[in-house]
Amino acid sequence: MTDPLARPLRLPDFEVANRVFMAPLTRSRAGEEGIPTALMAEYYGQRASAGLIISEATNISEVARGYGDTPGLFNEAQVAGWQRVTDAVHGHGGRIFAQLWHTGRVSHEALHPGRPCVSASAVGSDACMAFVVTDGVGRRVPATPPVALNHDGIVQTVADYRDAAVRAMDAGFDGVEIHAANGYLLHQFLASNVNQRTDEYGGSAENRARLLLQVTDAVAGNIGSGRVAVRLSPIFRGNGIADDDPDETFTTVGGLLDDRGLAFLHLADTAVMAKGVGSNMPGVLAAVGGSFRGRIVLNGAYDAERARLDVSSGRADAIAFGRAFLANPDLPARLFADAPLNPPDPATYYGGDAHGYTDYPELDAS
Repeated sequence: MTDPLARPLRLPDFEVANRVFMAPLTRSRAGEEGIPTALMAEYYGQRASAGLIISEATNISEVARGYGDTPGLFNEAQVAGWQRVTDAVHGHGGRIFAQLWHTGRVSHEALHPGRPCVSASAVGSDACMAFVVTDGVGRRVPATPPVALNHDGIVQTVADYRDAAVRAMDAGFDGVEIHAANGYLLHQFLASNVNQRTDEYGGSAENRARLLLQVTDAVAGNIGSGRVAVRLSPIFRGNGIADDDPDETFTTVGGLLDDRGLAFLHLADTAVMAKGVGSNMPGVLAAVGGSFRGRIVLNGAYDAERARLDVSSGRADAIAFGRAFLANPDLPARLFADAPLNPPDPATYYGGDAHGYTDYPELDAS
């Protein structure tokens, strides 16, 4: 019997070879200018056997940055750097989406001098920490208190997402994922405790979802809805997120995204990943309430057995693996063979060189 994880999956615009997706993983190796390097191309090329790679979170603008040495898609040098990455992935027969990112209030003024950190409202949080790199040394620092995005800022933010998506396609990506999870800007607009606006972007769950929908429609209108995915983390409680009623919020969001013809909706059980405890994926799915009827990708501390169960039962169309891909560039082959996994080295997660990045052995060399 065919392993359910090994079955191809048809997305709206193309088919992927299997249902083992690579989740977005920040690695902070793009340098101060945010330009993807040859080393990054090697790293992603090694992992091209994933059914789909979702790139590390990628800044849509300079002011979107909250972490040093992370890549961008807001200038032509960055596009050229990403072209090397997509060429490497496609050269090995893979597919790759760019994850589009605005950190919002999870940022620091040192990352974009002269420009304020922004959020849905002027509401900061001691839980928000930025990552600043000075003279090659990175450190976590308390985030700079944000200002509320005004109407012009919202219009510009939508345009920045749209333009980054167009640049992603110019760089050879197969599509994009809009990062609306993990307490970053779009999640800040969704969260009732952060979004205290009294205009059309605040109040009801539908109003709080307005910016996400405008971003989604602007991106889809320029690259096609079948090449657009959205990532949500309904039960996330990091970065100062404490929504009053996440079930209502995310059932509303799922329903509003349902008829937009997206490639997939990516649901992350990020509470599990942060705590290293058992899955709360039923809670994640309950929060969406079945309101989104399209393809679902689930992410959150999966092992092979649980991944097979969720795909074979129809709970998910694919599973996105994160940390397992760090140390196992050939993760699909290992999962299909029930082979042991290399353990990742946390000391090399962020920043550095090839060590702990491109030097993990493949199965036949382990």
